[in-house]
Amino acid sequence: MKTLIGGAIAALLGLVGIVAWFPQFLTVIAGTIPVMLLLGGALAIYLGVDELKDTWKQEEGVETEAVPDEDVEKYKQEITELKEEIETLKSK
Repeated sequence: MKTLIGGAIAALLGLVGIVAWFPQFLTVIAGTIPVMLLLGGALAIYLGVDELKDTWKQEEGVETEAVPDEDVEKYKQEITELKEEIETLKSK
């Protein structure tokens, strides 16, 4: 309940602040939009280059490393042992 009241008060103060300092608010928005576009574009370029590298690796025939079957069996055995240990601890 305290969070709801605090959130309502913060929203009301924010609304009053925007109305009272609207020209300064627009100045801040005008300054942050280009920065956000720049950072968003940089992120998109980074992700695009990363995706291109992945497609180049696939074209060259390099595949991602797969877990060998013996490792899978080892992990399955370990899981069953841990389940049995849990059951014995529950029964105590």
